[in-house]
Amino acid sequence: MGFKRLLASMGAGGASVETELTELNVVPGGVVQGEVRIQGGSVDQQIEGLSVGLQARVEVEGHDQETKQDIEFTKLRLGGAFEVRAGAVHVVPFGLEIPWETPITMFAGQHLHGMNIGVTTELEIARALDSGDLDAINVHPLPAQQAILDAFGQLGFGFRSADMERGHIRGTRQRLPFYQEIEFFPPSQYRGLNQVELTFVADDREMDVVLEMDKKPGLFSEGSDSYRAFKVGLNDFQGTDWAAYLNQWLAQVGGQRNWL
Repeated sequence: MGFKRLLASMGAGGASVETELTELNVVPGGVVQGEVRIQGGSVDQQIEGLSVGLQARVEVEGHDQETKQDIEFTKLRLGGAFEVRAGAVHVVPFGLEIPWETPITMFAGQHLHGMNIGVTTELEIARALDSGDLDAINVHPLPAQQAILDAFGQLGFGFRSADMERGHIRGTRQRLPFYQEIEFFPPSQYRGLNQVELTFVADDREMDVVLEMDKKPGLFSEGSDSYRAFKVGLNDFQGTDWAAYLNQWLAQVGGQRNWL
Protein backbone atom coordinates (compact mmCIF):
# COMPACT_ATOMS: atom_id res chain seq x y z
CA MET A 1 0.00 0.00 0.00
CA GLY A 2 1.08 3.60 -0.35
CA PHE A 3 2.66 3.19 -3.78
CA LYS A 4 4.19 6.04 -5.68
CA ARG A 5 6.28 6.26 -8.82
CA LEU A 6 9.13 8.68 -9.25
CA LEU A 7 11.17 9.10 -12.41
CA ALA A 8 14.70 9.29 -11.08
CA SER A 9 16.54 9.69 -14.37
CA MET A 10 18.05 12.77 -15.88
CA GLY A 11 16.78 11.60 -19.24
CA ALA A 12 15.03 8.76 -21.04
CA GLY A 13 16.03 5.22 -20.14
CA GLY A 14 17.05 5.98 -16.57
CA ALA A 15 16.11 4.28 -13.31
CA SER A 16 12.67 4.60 -11.72
CA VAL A 17 11.61 4.26 -8.11
CA GLU A 18 8.64 2.92 -6.18
CA THR A 19 8.21 3.39 -2.45
CA GLU A 20 5.86 1.02 -0.65
CA LEU A 21 4.78 1.54 2.94
CA THR A 22 4.04 -1.65 4.85
CA GLU A 23 1.60 0.05 7.25
CA LEU A 24 0.04 3.48 6.88
CA ASN A 25 -1.27 3.71 10.47
CA VAL A 26 1.25 4.94 13.04
CA VAL A 27 1.45 6.86 16.33
CA PRO A 28 3.95 9.48 17.50
CA GLY A 29 7.09 7.73 18.70
CA GLY A 30 6.39 4.76 16.42
CA VAL A 31 8.06 3.60 13.22
CA VAL A 32 6.78 3.56 9.65
CA GLN A 33 8.12 0.53 7.79
CA GLY A 34 8.54 0.24 4.06
CA GLU A 35 10.88 -0.36 1.19
CA VAL A 36 12.23 1.54 -1.78
CA ARG A 37 12.43 -0.41 -5.05
CA ILE A 38 14.75 1.01 -7.69
CA GLN A 39 14.19 -0.40 -11.17
CA GLY A 40 17.21 -0.12 -13.43
CA GLY A 41 16.65 1.47 -16.81
CA SER A 42 18.35 0.76 -20.13
CA VAL A 43 21.79 1.82 -18.87
CA ASP A 44 23.83 1.25 -15.73
CA GLN A 45 23.55 4.16 -13.29
CA GLN A 46 25.51 5.25 -10.24
CA ILE A 47 23.23 6.17 -7.34
CA GLU A 48 25.02 8.66 -5.11
CA GLY A 49 22.49 8.70 -2.33
CA LEU A 50 19.02 7.55 -1.27
CA SER A 51 16.98 8.88 1.66
CA VAL A 52 13.46 8.93 3.05
CA GLY A 53 11.91 11.51 5.34
CA LEU A 54 8.73 12.93 6.83
CA GLN A 55 7.16 16.07 5.44
CA ALA A 56 4.30 18.29 6.62
CA ARG A 57 2.42 21.09 4.87
CA VAL A 58 2.45 23.98 7.31
CA GLU A 59 0.83 27.40 7.48
CA VAL A 60 3.24 30.33 7.53
CA GLU A 61 2.07 33.82 8.50
CA GLY A 62 3.77 36.96 7.29
CA HIS A 63 3.12 40.33 5.65
CA ASP A 64 -0.60 40.15 6.49
CA GLN A 65 -1.08 36.95 4.55
CA GLU A 66 -0.96 33.21 5.11
CA THR A 67 0.90 30.79 2.86
CA LYS A 68 1.58 27.05 2.84
CA GLN A 69 5.07 25.58 3.09
CA ASP A 70 6.29 21.99 2.88
CA ILE A 71 8.67 21.27 5.75
CA GLU A 72 10.72 18.09 6.01
CA PHE A 73 11.07 17.45 9.75
CA THR A 74 13.01 14.19 9.86
CA LYS A 75 15.27 12.40 7.38
CA LEU A 76 16.95 9.00 7.14
CA ARG A 77 19.77 8.26 4.71
CA LEU A 78 19.61 4.71 3.39
CA GLY A 79 23.22 3.63 2.98
CA GLY A 80 25.91 5.06 0.73
CA ALA A 81 26.51 5.13 -3.00
CA PHE A 82 25.77 2.08 -5.15
CA GLU A 83 25.26 1.11 -8.76
CA VAL A 84 22.02 -0.04 -10.34
CA ARG A 85 22.60 -2.28 -13.33
CA ALA A 86 20.44 -1.91 -16.43
CA GLY A 87 17.19 -3.83 -15.94
CA ALA A 88 18.06 -4.91 -12.37
CA VAL A 89 15.92 -4.28 -9.29
CA HIS A 90 17.50 -2.92 -6.12
CA VAL A 91 15.33 -3.15 -2.95
CA VAL A 92 16.14 -1.07 0.14
CA PRO A 93 14.00 -1.69 3.27
CA PHE A 94 13.68 1.05 5.88
CA GLY A 95 12.21 1.87 9.27
CA LEU A 96 11.60 5.60 9.72
CA GLU A 97 11.03 6.80 13.28
CA ILE A 98 8.04 9.10 13.87
CA PRO A 99 9.04 12.04 16.13
CA TRP A 100 7.02 12.27 19.36
CA GLU A 101 5.88 15.79 18.43
CA THR A 102 4.40 14.69 15.10
CA PRO A 103 0.86 16.12 14.77
CA ILE A 104 -2.03 13.69 14.63
CA THR A 105 -3.91 13.37 11.35
CA MET A 106 -6.72 11.09 12.57
CA PHE A 107 -9.51 11.94 15.03
CA ALA A 108 -12.55 9.84 15.90
CA GLY A 109 -11.73 7.50 13.04
CA GLN A 110 -11.70 10.29 10.48
CA HIS A 111 -8.86 12.03 8.67
CA LEU A 112 -8.45 15.62 9.81
CA HIS A 113 -9.03 17.92 6.87
CA GLY A 114 -5.89 19.79 5.86
CA MET A 115 -3.47 17.56 7.79
CA ASN A 116 -0.90 16.52 5.17
CA ILE A 117 1.92 14.41 6.60
CA GLY A 118 3.73 11.70 4.72
CA VAL A 119 6.91 9.99 3.60
CA THR A 120 9.10 11.52 0.92
CA THR A 121 11.82 9.75 -1.08
CA GLU A 122 14.91 11.44 -2.49
CA LEU A 123 17.30 9.89 -4.99
CA GLU A 124 20.64 11.45 -5.95
CA ILE A 125 21.98 10.66 -9.41
CA ALA A 126 24.92 12.42 -11.06
CA ARG A 127 24.94 15.22 -8.48
CA ALA A 128 21.24 15.90 -9.07
CA LEU A 129 18.41 15.37 -6.61
CA ASP A 130 14.99 13.98 -7.48
CA SER A 131 12.15 14.18 -4.97
CA GLY A 132 8.84 12.37 -5.25
CA ASP A 133 5.31 13.10 -4.17
CA LEU A 134 4.11 12.55 -0.63
CA ASP A 135 3.10 9.06 0.52
CA ALA A 136 0.55 10.00 3.17
CA ILE A 137 0.50 8.27 6.56
CA ASN A 138 -2.24 8.20 9.21
CA VAL A 139 -0.96 9.47 12.57
CA HIS A 140 -3.27 8.33 15.37
CA PRO A 141 -3.28 9.84 18.90
CA LEU A 142 -1.25 8.34 21.70
CA PRO A 143 -3.41 6.94 24.54
CA ALA A 144 -2.66 9.99 26.70
CA GLN A 145 -3.64 12.31 23.85
CA GLN A 146 -6.78 10.30 23.22
CA ALA A 147 -7.75 10.73 26.89
CA ILE A 148 -7.65 14.54 26.55
CA LEU A 149 -9.55 14.45 23.26
CA ASP A 150 -12.18 12.16 24.80
CA ALA A 151 -12.56 14.57 27.73
CA PHE A 152 -13.53 17.39 25.37
CA GLY A 153 -16.09 15.09 23.79
CA GLN A 154 -17.51 14.17 27.21
CA LEU A 155 -17.99 17.87 27.96
CA GLY A 156 -19.93 18.33 24.73
CA PHE A 157 -17.27 20.10 22.68
CA GLY A 158 -17.33 19.47 18.95
CA PHE A 159 -14.39 19.33 16.58
CA ARG A 160 -14.12 22.44 14.39
CA SER A 161 -10.81 22.28 12.50
CA ALA A 162 -7.09 21.61 12.76
CA ASP A 163 -4.01 23.22 11.29
CA MET A 164 -0.24 23.16 11.53
CA GLU A 165 1.52 26.48 12.05
CA ARG A 166 5.17 27.41 11.73
CA GLY A 167 6.53 28.86 14.96
CA HIS A 168 7.38 27.96 18.54
CA ILE A 169 5.28 27.85 21.72
CA ARG A 170 7.32 29.35 24.53
CA GLY A 171 7.75 27.34 27.69
CA THR A 172 7.22 23.95 26.05
CA ARG A 173 9.54 21.12 25.07
CA GLN A 174 8.96 21.86 21.37
CA ARG A 175 11.81 21.03 18.98
CA LEU A 176 10.06 20.89 15.62
CA PRO A 177 9.74 24.19 13.72
CA PHE A 178 5.94 23.96 13.73
CA TYR A 179 3.04 22.87 15.95
CA GLN A 180 -0.54 21.69 15.57
CA GLU A 181 -3.69 23.41 16.81
CA ILE A 182 -6.92 21.42 17.16
CA GLU A 183 -9.95 23.69 17.48
CA PHE A 184 -13.21 22.83 19.27
CA PHE A 185 -16.47 24.75 19.42
CA PRO A 186 -18.17 24.75 22.84
CA PRO A 187 -21.56 23.45 23.99
CA SER A 188 -24.26 25.91 25.07
CA GLN A 189 -23.35 25.91 28.79
CA TYR A 190 -20.12 27.74 27.97
CA ARG A 191 -22.11 30.63 26.58
CA GLY A 192 -19.32 33.23 26.52
CA LEU A 193 -16.79 30.97 24.83
CA ASN A 194 -16.10 31.08 21.12
CA GLN A 195 -13.64 28.18 20.81
CA VAL A 196 -10.84 26.27 22.52
CA GLU A 197 -7.58 25.46 20.75
CA LEU A 198 -5.58 22.43 21.87
CA THR A 199 -1.91 21.68 21.20
CA PHE A 200 0.14 18.61 22.20
CA VAL A 201 3.94 18.79 22.49
CA ALA A 202 5.23 15.34 23.47
CA ASP A 203 8.49 13.57 24.11
CA ASP A 204 9.13 9.96 25.12
CA ARG A 205 8.01 10.51 28.77
CA GLU A 206 5.30 13.15 28.91
CA MET A 207 3.64 15.90 26.95
CA ASP A 208 2.79 19.56 27.33
CA VAL A 209 -0.91 20.22 26.80
CA VAL A 210 -1.49 23.83 25.76
CA LEU A 211 -5.01 25.28 25.77
CA GLU A 212 -6.13 28.62 24.40
CA MET A 213 -9.62 29.74 25.36
CA ASP A 214 -11.10 32.32 23.00
CA LYS A 215 -13.92 34.57 24.25
CA LYS A 216 -16.76 35.61 21.99
CA PRO A 217 -16.52 39.30 21.07
CA GLY A 218 -19.25 41.22 22.86
CA LEU A 219 -21.21 44.34 22.01
CA PHE A 220 -18.90 46.62 23.99
CA SER A 221 -15.67 44.63 23.98
CA GLU A 222 -13.32 42.75 21.71
CA GLY A 223 -12.69 39.04 21.98
CA SER A 224 -9.78 37.96 24.16
CA ASP A 225 -7.76 34.82 24.87
CA SER A 226 -6.65 32.95 27.94
CA TYR A 227 -3.93 30.30 28.01
CA ARG A 228 -3.15 27.31 30.17
CA ALA A 229 -0.41 24.69 29.89
CA PHE A 230 0.00 21.54 31.96
CA LYS A 231 1.99 18.32 31.75
CA VAL A 232 0.59 14.81 31.28
CA GLY A 233 2.67 11.65 31.67
CA LEU A 234 2.38 9.27 28.75
CA ASN A 235 2.20 6.28 31.09
CA ASP A 236 0.43 7.66 34.17
CA PHE A 237 -2.50 9.65 32.79
CA GLN A 238 -5.21 7.16 33.70
CA GLY A 239 -5.63 8.31 37.30
CA THR A 240 -7.10 11.73 36.41
CA ASP A 241 -10.67 12.59 35.46
CA TRP A 242 -9.71 14.84 32.58
CA ALA A 243 -13.25 15.95 31.80
CA ALA A 244 -13.62 17.21 35.38
CA TYR A 245 -10.16 18.81 35.23
CA LEU A 246 -10.92 20.70 32.03
CA ASN A 247 -14.38 21.74 33.19
CA GLN A 248 -12.96 23.13 36.42
CA TRP A 249 -10.41 25.22 34.56
CA LEU A 250 -12.93 26.51 32.03
CA ALA A 251 -15.36 27.45 34.78
CA GLN A 252 -12.63 29.09 36.86
CA VAL A 253 -11.19 31.19 34.04
CA GLY A 254 -14.58 32.05 32.62
CA GLY A 255 -15.92 33.01 36.03
CA GLN A 256 -12.94 35.22 36.87
CA ARG A 257 -13.38 37.13 33.63
CA ASN A 258 -17.19 37.10 33.67
CA TRP A 259 -17.24 35.13 30.45
CA LEU A 260 -19.57 32.39 31.66
